[in-house]
Amino acid sequence: MMERSKDWIDEAEGDLLHAQNDLNGKFYNWACFSAQQATEKAIKAVFNKIGVDIWGHSVTDLLLELTKHYFVPSDLIDDAIELDKVYIVARYPDAHVSGSPRRKFTEREARRLIEYAERIFKFCSDLLSKI
Repeated sequence: MMERSKDWIDEAEGDLLHAQNDLNGKFYNWACFSAQQATEKAIKAVFNKIGVDIWGHSVTDLLLELTKHYFVPSDLIDDAIELDKVYIVARYPDAHVSGSPRRKFTEREARRLIEYAERIFKFCSDLLSKI
């Protein structure tokens, strides 16, 4: 496996910027999805740095796997559980009984998930700086 943790964390940072732009543009479902993507990529940056090949899209599962290598605060696991809930439903109309995803997400929800993503991103960035 080629070590590309800087590319992973850079992409995660870009996803956070994307989430903020989506929030500002009132695309709340995409802000939530971009927040989830930022966390997924930030965690994968850590795994890449330590040479562990990891697969999956569940932020919760990735963080739980990371606990085998590092201490992960439980509040970040709670944040991850909420972020995982938007992975599908933020994008696909048939994930809802009715209505499109863009009508199912709120500004408050998007702000909250971006905040969670920023916390997990910071945790991963700090961890990368120590490895």
